[in-house]
Amino acid sequence: MKIPLFFHVLGIVVWVGGMFFAYMALRPAAAHLLEPPQRLPLWQDTLRHFFNWVWISIALVLASGFWMLFQMGGFKGAPVYVHAMLLIGVVMTAIFVHAYFAPFRRLSASVAAQNWKAGSAALGEIRRLVAFNLTLGLITIAIATVGAVFR
Repeated sequence: MKIPLFFHVLGIVVWVGGMFFAYMALRPAAAHLLEPPQRLPLWQDTLRHFFNWVWISIALVLASGFWMLFQMGGFKGAPVYVHAMLLIGVVMTAIFVHAYFAPFRRLSASVAAQNWKAGSAALGEIRRLVAFNLTLGLITIAIATVGAVFR
């Protein structure tokens, strides 16, 4: 179980840690220092790179998570906190997929067209989705670390 657990934690660190960095460090710095013509292309390119890593992270987390789940005897043998982590992970994945295929696509198109107003609106939607997903990710980490206490 140690190897799948390593890949599971690695995927979570990349995804949740990346959201934390983007939301808590890059967002305020970029908003303070850059105007939309510089800020929006920075965000579009940063998110393009980060989202590629998120796809890999999701694959790692889901594959390793299901591997560990079935090592526990499947859904029936898994404790409630494992079910909670799976549910939150599925919700987080759905939110990411939406962010990628809707507002991120609008952000990319807006940057290409230099439509800073539309780009700002798309980035604002991504920001709200990331804030929500970051919260869910931190809750999941709390469940993972203290969940076994409540078996």
